[in-house]
Amino acid sequence: MPDRHMSAAQFHDLYERVRKLGGWDRGDKRGALRHLTADRVVAAAAEVQLGQTVTMAAPLAESAADNPEPAARHMKHLPAEESAVAGLSFAEDQLVLNIHGNADSHIDALCHVCYRDALYGGTEPGSVTSGGAASLSIDEIRDGIVGRGVLLDIPRLRGIAWLEPGDFVTAEDLARAADAQKITIAPGDVLFVRVGHRRRRDELGPWDVAATRAGLHPEALTYLAEQRIAALGSDSNSDTAPSVANDVAFPVHVLAINALGLHLLDYLQFEDLRAACEAAGRWSFLTAIAPLRLPRATGSPVNPIAML
Repeated sequence: MPDRHMSAAQFHDLYERVRKLGGWDRGDKRGALRHLTADRVVAAAAEVQLGQTVTMAAPLAESAADNPEPAARHMKHLPAEESAVAGLSFAEDQLVLNIHGNADSHIDALCHVCYRDALYGGTEPGSVTSGGAASLSIDEIRDGIVGRGVLLDIPRLRGIAWLEPGDFVTAEDLARAADAQKITIAPGDVLFVRVGHRRRRDELGPWDVAATRAGLHPEALTYLAEQRIAALGSDSNSDTAPSVANDVAFPVHVLAINALGLHLLDYLQFEDLRAACEAAGRWSFLTAIAPLRLPRATGSPVNPIAML
C-alpha cells in the first residue's frame, strides 16, 4: 500500500477544491441531493427488473470491541402477562440507541460535522444546541432518498475477501471497479462502496475499529464530486483509520458532509446485496433510504433497501 499521507495544509487545499466542485450556496439544506432530480428518480424505477428486495442494514450489534455502548432493548410487556386491555395482551419492547457508533447502520445528517467553525453551507455551529439541530437535521430528508443505487465492490476488484484495516480506496480504485463491473456512475446516483468490513467482522470477530479500519482516501472525494453523486454509503464509515490526514481524524467525513453536502451512510452490510448483484449480473438497482422522523437529530438508524 503506497504512503499517501497528507499534511494539514494539503488537506485544507483539498477541502477547498472539493468545496468548489460541490458548488454549495450559503444556507443550502439539501446538499448533494440536489443532483437527485425528479427525472432521475423516475428513470431509476426502471432498475427494478426482478422484483427482488435486499436490505443493506446490519442487525443491531451487541456489546463488543467496536460497540462499547450497544443499543439497549428490553421487553416492557409479555403476551403471557396480565393486560389492562380486555380480551387480549401485547408483546412490547423498548429501544435506546446511540445513533453514531461504530457498529450499527445509520445515516449522518448535514449538521453532523463542524470544520473550521462552520457546518455545511457556512451554517453556524451554534445552530446545534443541547436541544438538537435547528438547521440541517436529519428531518430535512424526512421524505427519504429514492434513486439509482450503485455498488462498487473493491475487494472483488482486488481479488481478496476484504481490505485490511488501515488500507484505503483511491479514486483509481473506484474508476477501475466501475469499469470491471461494467457500470457508469451517473449524476444523482447513490453510491455504495464495499471494503469488506462487515465480512471481516463476521468471520474474524469485532475489533477496535476506532483505532484501525479500511475506508476511502480523502483524494477520492474529488472523483466523487466530479461524478455528482447524491449520497455515499459504506460497510465501514468511509474513513480510514488511522487517518491519512495530519490533524484531521475524519477527513472523508469533513469532505463529504461539510464540503460536499453528502449524506453518509455508515456501517451498512453488503454481503446479501453483493450476492444478489453477482447473480443478476448487474450492480445498479433502485434504492430507498428512509430515516426515522427525528426532528432536530444529527442522524438516524437506517435500513436502506435495494430493489433489483
